[in-house]
Amino acid sequence: MGSAKLNIIRVSVETVFVEEKSSIEYNRYFFYYTVTISNDGLVPVQLVSRHWIITDANEEVFEVKGLGVVGEQPLIQSHESYTYTSGTEINTPVGSMRGSYQMVSEDGTAFDAEIPIFILSMPRTLH
Repeated sequence: MGSAKLNIIRVSVETVFVEEKSSIEYNRYFFYYTVTISNDGLVPVQLVSRHWIITDANEEVFEVKGLGVVGEQPLIQSHESYTYTSGTEINTPVGSMRGSYQMVSEDGTAFDAEIPIFILSMPRTLH
């Protein structure tokens, strides 16, 4: 059986601008992002590490690599999902994030699960 059917990971993200953690006058814009990682494959997988690529509107790129997410290396059973919330700060009101999770399936196969690009955007306010 091909491993393509064994390891099917779906990643979805929701973002929210956090005004109370931002300092607009100092070009600091803080966002929470909530990620749901769904294991649509046939075997349990463990999230081992992450690699984020964060880009602001000035095309400044920041990379973040590290073990696990929010201090955990979750084991995600087949047809189950794992959700967590974290945060990031950028220097412009709009930016984007993308990346990958490094995963290991139950049989020891290592693979990357892509995190599709998503937008960080401060809502426009009318005065």
